Amino acid sequence: MTAIPGQRRAVFLDRDGTVAEEVGYVNHASRIRLLPGSAGAVRRLRDAGFLAVIVTNQAGVARDYFEEFVVQQANQRLEELLRQEGAALDGIYYCPHHPREGAPPYRQDCQCRKPRPGMLRQASEDLGIDLSRSYMVGDGLVDVGAARAAGVVPVLVLTGYGRGHLEHRRSRWTVEPEHIAENLSEAVEWILDRERRQS
Repeated sequence: MTAIPGQRRAVFLDRDGTVAEEVGYVNHASRIRLLPGSAGAVRRLRDAGFLAVIVTNQAGVARDYFEEFVVQQANQRLEELLRQEGAALDGIYYCPHHPREGAPPYRQDCQCRKPRPGMLRQASEDLGIDLSRSYMVGDGLVDVGAARAAGVVPVLVLTGYGRGHLEHRRSRWTVEPEHIAENLSEAVEWILDRERRQS
């Protein structure tokens, strides 16, 4: 079935540090562990009519830290852990590239590596998402940058690398989040409250 362009709202989610614990490069699926409250937050989004879509940079492939199938296995493990808590994702997009590291085809100056918006735009095409009515939640400034480039509302969470970005690098930010939340649950609460106020 072909998706109707621009008819659906989504919340794009960074994987590591936002939905799952930030443990460095995930070189084995067993290293995927959900952050507390993540499954409930994803459930709330979908119950409110949003698609929940993971968009994650995975340059460990380009750097030859692990093979691409490891990313796929880790993503499958994430979906399994969410399912166990009654939550589900509508899509997972990942970028295995790096502009300077590794060998082709993984060494390339691609459009999908955040802060570029390629993954969000691809998901929009695939799933019929209206980017202007959508959000991005992540723990990094690359997530905020990708959101701004794609025209979605960016929310920074203080899990993962977020608190360090806020407390130690704030003066160097070149993009600004619309909101800063303690974690994914608080980000979802802000998104749903914003939607209620705008309706």
